[in-house]
Amino acid sequence: MMSAMILAAGRGERMRPLTDHCPKPLLAVNGKPLIVYHVEALARAGIESIVINVSWLADQVINTLGDGSVYGVDIRYSHEPEALETAGGILHAIDLLDEEFIVVNGDTFTDYDFSQLPRLTHQAHLVLVENPLHNPKGDFSITNGLLSNHESGRLTFSGVARYKKSFFDGLAEGKQALAPLLRTQADKELITAEYFHGDWSDVGTPERLEQLQAS
Repeated sequence: MMSAMILAAGRGERMRPLTDHCPKPLLAVNGKPLIVYHVEALARAGIESIVINVSWLADQVINTLGDGSVYGVDIRYSHEPEALETAGGILHAIDLLDEEFIVVNGDTFTDYDFSQLPRLTHQAHLVLVENPLHNPKGDFSITNGLLSNHESGRLTFSGVARYKKSFFDGLAEGKQALAPLLRTQADKELITAEYFHGDWSDVGTPERLEQLQAS
């Protein structure tokens, strides 16, 4: 068995004013909060334990999802006095997670099947997608199945990944982004990657939310 973590602590500054009174992962697409799509997809994939980090308007997330029993999962919450960003948030919750775990950004929308994430042969596995208009240069490329920092053929990191706990060994507590760690470990050839061709959207602005609703 494997646990999962949904990142849901950020305020979503670019999504304001919608996020002034509603955490971004609770914004609705076709009447359902973004984060609920992830919880349901993880449950379908056989994940029984989900950790959600919360900070901005945390009570709304907790009151909406509860203990997860209505979705057939066990949800636990990692409280952050202030949002610790991606790597900081994962590290803060590390003791609640299994030796291998899935991570997904709570403010994305995707039909990715989490059961298809391969067993780890390296320290981590990332899912990359076609570059959206707001990230035309991409983040990483894939070389012989490994995540690469090469400039050519770059794709965008979807926020969906599978990690070993040991991937975060030696990381200092506190606020910090995940991207620098990924780049360092990619240079060491410690991360595998795949290109996902299905639906994915980073719901980062009110305009993107409107486009998603209309699609």
